[in-house]
Order: sequence, then C-alpha cells, then structure tokens
Amino acid sequence: MELNILTFIYLIGAITFILGLKMLAHPDRARKGNLLAAFGMTLAVIGTIFLYKDEHGNRLHNYGWIFGGIVIGGIIGTLAAKKVKMTAMPEMVSMFNGMGGACAALISIVEFNRMTSHPEITSLPPSGFLSVSVPHGELLIILLGLIIGSVSFAGSMIAWGKLDGNIKDFAFKGQHALNLVFLVGVFALAVYLFVNVNDLFRFDGINAVLTGKGHLIFYSVFVLALLYGVFFVMPIGGADMPVVISLLNSFTGVAAACGGFLYDNKLMLTGGILVGAAGTLLTILMCKAMNRSLANVLIGSFGGTRAAGEAKKQQGTYKEITLSDASVLMAYANRVMIVPGYGLAVAQAQHACHDLEKLLVERGVDVKYAIHPVAGRMPGHMNVLLAEADVSYEKLLEMDQANEEFPTTDVVLILGANDVVNPAAKTDPSSPIYGMPILEVELAKNVIVNKRSMKPGYAGIENSLFFQKKTSMLFGDAKKVLQDLIAEIKSL
Repeated sequence: MELNILTFIYLIGAITFILGLKMLAHPDRARKGNLLAAFGMTLAVIGTIFLYKDEHGNRLHNYGWIFGGIVIGGIIGTLAAKKVKMTAMPEMVSMFNGMGGACAALISIVEFNRMTSHPEITSLPPSGFLSVSVPHGELLIILLGLIIGSVSFAGSMIAWGKLDGNIKDFAFKGQHALNLVFLVGVFALAVYLFVNVNDLFRFDGINAVLTGKGHLIFYSVFVLALLYGVFFVMPIGGADMPVVISLLNSFTGVAAACGGFLYDNKLMLTGGILVGAAGTLLTILMCKAMNRSLANVLIGSFGGTRAAGEAKKQQGTYKEITLSDASVLMAYANRVMIVPGYGLAVAQAQHACHDLEKLLVERGVDVKYAIHPVAGRMPGHMNVLLAEADVSYEKLLEMDQANEEFPTTDVVLILGANDVVNPAAKTDPSSPIYGMPILEVELAKNVIVNKRSMKPGYAGIENSLFFQKKTSMLFGDAKKVLQDLIAEIKSL
C-alpha cells in the first residue's frame, strides 16, 4: 500500500514537472509554473523520505543528516536567490547546474563503493573456485553518471568563473588535441573497467575485495572527466557561454536520469530526461540563432581573447546626439523600437525603460521591444529582465517579427546591445559573426545607441553600425540616460 502511495506521489510529481515546464513558455504563467514544479518536487522528497523502502524492506534512516542538509541547503539557496542581481543570474544558473552535476557524480561514487563492497560471489564448477559477478548494467549506469556528472560540474564551475570575470579565457596550441586525449582516456579506462571488473577482485578468505587497481581505474576516470570538463570549457569564448551553459545543463539532466536508473526512481528519471531534452533543444535553437554549428561553438572560441585581440580598429567617425534632440525625436515619432542588451541589465534600468515606454505611449507613440534569441548572458535574459519591470509580453517581438517592422520604425533605441545588432554579420565575410542572424536595426529611419563608451561588445568585435549616417551615439549609464530622457520628454 505504501509503495502504491509513493508511486502515486511520483506520478503527481512527474505531471507537475511537465505542466510547470509547459507554463514556463509564457511569462504570464512562468511564476506559477515554477511554483507548481517546486510543489511536485517537495511532495516527492517528503514521500521518498518517509515511504521509500529498499529491496530488503528497510526504510531510510539518519533523518538528522537528511533534514540538516535540507535546512542548510534551503537557507543558502533562498538567500542566494534573493540577493542575486539580474546581471549575475547567468552565473547563478551555471553554479546551480554544476551542483547538480556534482550530485550525480557523487551518487555514482557512492553506488560504486556499495556495489563493489558486497559483490555477488559464485563458485565455478567443477573446480569450485570462487568468482565475483558484478551487475554490468548497473556498472554501466554508474560510469555514465560519473563521467557526465563530472564533466558538467567542472565545466559549469569554469563557466561560472568566466561569467563572473574571475577566470580568463585560456587557450594554447594543441589544446583541442589534449582534450581529445582526456576524452579518449576517460572512455578507454571506463570500458576497461566495465569489461574486466570481475577480474579486479581478490579474495580474503571467503570475502571478495576490490583491488587497489580497480579503485585506481575508477577514480582515474573521475579525475580525467573533471580535467576534461575544465579544459573543455576553458578556451571557449565569452560570447558563447550561453550555449555552453545550456549544453552543460543538458549533461546534468542526463546524469540525473542515470541516478533515476540506479535507484529505480521514476520521478528522478523523468526529471532528468526533461532537463536533458530541454537543454539539448535549447542548445540547438541557440546555435541556429547564431547560424553556427555546435562544433564551431565548442572549437571556435568566439568572443574570447583571440577575438578581442583581432578586433578591427575604429572604422570611421561617429556622431553624438544630445538628450534634448533624442527626446524630441522619440516624442514625435509614430513608432519606436527598443532593443535591450546586457548594458540595460548592468545598469538595472529595466524599470526606467518601462517608464519611458509608458510615457511615449501616453503621447500616442507605438512602442515595442526587439528581443534577440542570444541577447544578454543566458537564454531569455532580456525577457526575464523586462518581465521583472512588468513590461507586457505582447510588446516583446522575436527577431523575425522585429526585422519585419524595422523598415516602418521611426526610431530604434538600443540600450546596451552590441553584437546582436552588428551589420558585419551580413556584410563582412571575414567577421567571426558572419552569417549570424541579427536584429536589422539599420533599416529603421533613425538609430540611437546608448553605450558607456565606444569599446567593442562582449564578443570583442567592432560594430560598423555606430559609424553609419543614420546612427547617433548617446553615451552614459543606461538608467541615468533613460531617467534624463523621461524628464526631457515631460518638459516638451
């Protein structure tokens, strides 16, 4: 009866995961979807703690450790989530993702030690010699969880450090070859252990003990997987970090699914598959949005130190616009399109941006937002940022929709965006971003670009848009500039 209740709880949890994921597709329902999935997970955790029994009928114990970990982790997670700034959200996502990979790897280590400390012992007739039989299916899942979880953990920690600015891009000649050596080494040792595990035991009386060689091979797989995760992410350019985080997120999901197989836990398996599938699809969509293959992202180092070092020199002269002229241009326009970027997030200017939008709408101006799929430092960064300021979802246009409307737009206001509006993606075959779909803001009648300075964007590439005749630069902190624009428009 208890098993049936637990199975029913897992079914409810799986349904809440699927419904929550579906609700995340729309900002109006995203918060409720998140809470729904969290409710399902909470129900599943409580059910597992109090109703789960192993094959011998034993319940979980050590409740002090279990609830102590839940309380400590819950407090840390709550405080971190409340204090994190929107600009640091990608770093937090990367760190939390890495923790999931670490958990999956630790599960594999614990289960390997459990499995090898009590192996099934058989005798081989007619000699009667003792032999060990390790379940290879279980060992395969343990090794996969160990490798994938370790790569996800190490890679996510490096991605977190690079996004946080504490770790710089690091590449050297032959690094991809070294990565291949690590990868081949990981799988070679894992295959050797999988095939020969029964021969890596010695007998102490009638007890089977895994030899030091067996432990050495297993933990060598662990260490090499960690090293591969580090060197795999280290040379990848900063502008590609959103794709890498999405890919590592899918790794963590697959590793968690391996844990679901090990414990025959249907909910853990379902959750892992959902995360793995969603992360994979998102990675594919982001690569498509940049018109690049995944292999090119992982090898190309776009946005790294090399790209920055090869940035072209200033392509001409630019013109500035005063706050007064910019306010007049927007206040008397028929249609204004706002293009948010990472600079908007850094300045925490989303509320001021929404205030400007409302003021312009009151004056009869049609105001919309153009959102590039990879704007910001993670997928959906700009959508979340604007939703925080209660910007209507209907005003957020995807790239294809926005590009259709730019030719009839009077003014485009670019707030801290750079690479996603760079015409070099269409006109310069030598540019690293050539072929990447962009927001075609240059088709509008007037373009106003708000930046702190003329420094290249996150990808380290000069933007030819800044030197076009219809483009005017409005320098300054985005929040301060928007507040001043609001004051100027009100005074008209």
